[in-house]
Amino acid sequence: MTLNSDIALDTWIQRETMAEKMIPLIGRLYRENNVVTSIHGRSLINQSVISLLKAHRFARQIDDVELPVQETLPLLESLVTLQLGAASLDLARLNAHFKASGGSDLEAFLRTELADIVDRYGADERTSTDVVLYGFGRIGRLLARILIEHAGGGQGLRLRAIVVRKGGDTDLDKRASLLRRDSVHGPFIGTITVDHDTNTILANGTNIQVIYSDNPATIDYTAYGIHDALVVDNTGRWRDEEGLSQHLQSKGVARVLLTAPGKGTVKNIVHGINHATILADDLIVSAASCTTNAITPVLKVLNDKFGIVHGHVETVHSFTNDQNLTDNFHKGNRRGRSAALNMVLTETGAAKAVAKALPELEGKLTGNSIRVPTPNVSMAILNLTLENGTTKDEVNTFLRDMSLNSELRKQIDYIDSPEVVSTDFVGSRRAGIVDGLATISTDKNLVLYVWYDNEFGYSCQVVRVMEEIAGVQPKTFPALTEAEATALAPASPRLADALPAAR
Repeated sequence: MTLNSDIALDTWIQRETMAEKMIPLIGRLYRENNVVTSIHGRSLINQSVISLLKAHRFARQIDDVELPVQETLPLLESLVTLQLGAASLDLARLNAHFKASGGSDLEAFLRTELADIVDRYGADERTSTDVVLYGFGRIGRLLARILIEHAGGGQGLRLRAIVVRKGGDTDLDKRASLLRRDSVHGPFIGTITVDHDTNTILANGTNIQVIYSDNPATIDYTAYGIHDALVVDNTGRWRDEEGLSQHLQSKGVARVLLTAPGKGTVKNIVHGINHATILADDLIVSAASCTTNAITPVLKVLNDKFGIVHGHVETVHSFTNDQNLTDNFHKGNRRGRSAALNMVLTETGAAKAVAKALPELEGKLTGNSIRVPTPNVSMAILNLTLENGTTKDEVNTFLRDMSLNSELRKQIDYIDSPEVVSTDFVGSRRAGIVDGLATISTDKNLVLYVWYDNEFGYSCQVVRVMEEIAGVQPKTFPALTEAEATALAPASPRLADALPAAR
């Protein structure tokens, strides 16, 4: 073994050792303080040593350099001594802010930066909100995984029940098995047990009542101890206020969220864009579609910075359950042809739906979709004509900054790797990921490629809307600094007005 090999191996072992020390600290913060830690949006809860090291390396795609474990370990060691209240902490951004401060006293910096939650020891001002998943398909099961992962100390959103139509004597076992194993997203991280006597599924301590019904208006949720629940309708069977209001007739239901584009007067919400328009008397709202969530944040910042005259959105979308595996009758055009064998040209309402969340783009966008033989992860190609010309470097730098430092950093991600393909984005928690290397810019003509996990990324957006409806959003640190806000403020006053005041 060469000297360089010895050094490399020793360095790796040291990094593994530090990552091992991080695990109990991350767990302690989560379970005792209700603090969720992440690195650029990648949760560190219940992660292995290798997963932690990969998260640190992932930071290289964002900050150009790998996040050193020898810097995040001291952060965690200081955080556990501060008796923190409930919050969501991004270690990469905290570390960057500490370096930018020029100080040498880490604890003093953290006490100032996290002043709102220091010495609050697990205090969680959020109330507990019961959640019912009506339907347990692709989105329903992913929502269940996320809600179980976020269970923490029991505050915030509490998954209490799922409602399905009974599929036979083995239905309960099959539902549990589908939650336990997923061909796209991998195995459930944790343990799942089934109780046939109570018709419940216990997943990592979360007891989920399975209720069998085909009528949303006749369920007595209070009989299961469920009150003032938020019902999340994943079936897509009803999309207007009349149909969805059936849920409100059931005992124990307070509000309803649809995980599909709403029709009529139902508000379509894209978190990060128009979630502030949700009012206390909005008993029924929609989380729009996966494509609308993926493209609206990017279109928002581009319109504010450069102005959009008009554009066309072409989505290359993975096939969905409403298509046929083999050629057969389908009420939709072309969708009856085999999803596994064909690219299927079809319509999408995403371009028009953008205007429901972003009225300034009303009438400026057209759209189409091509369904392709992949099970998950899609791409939106934005072909835009701008008011103000730009260059590839300028627009990429701007979007990368938005993904790092803006209030839309949970929605917009950025990558410039020359080797990424669709499967690399399975499990992304962002609404959309800009592929910087694919950007084409010729003055006022701009073509952007935006990847998105149309299942998991969308489900994360749905959970954010759920938290908004329930008023249980966790405090997020660090906040946007004045320097970051100034650096991002464009010549156009529209985005500058949208940027929040720095803390």
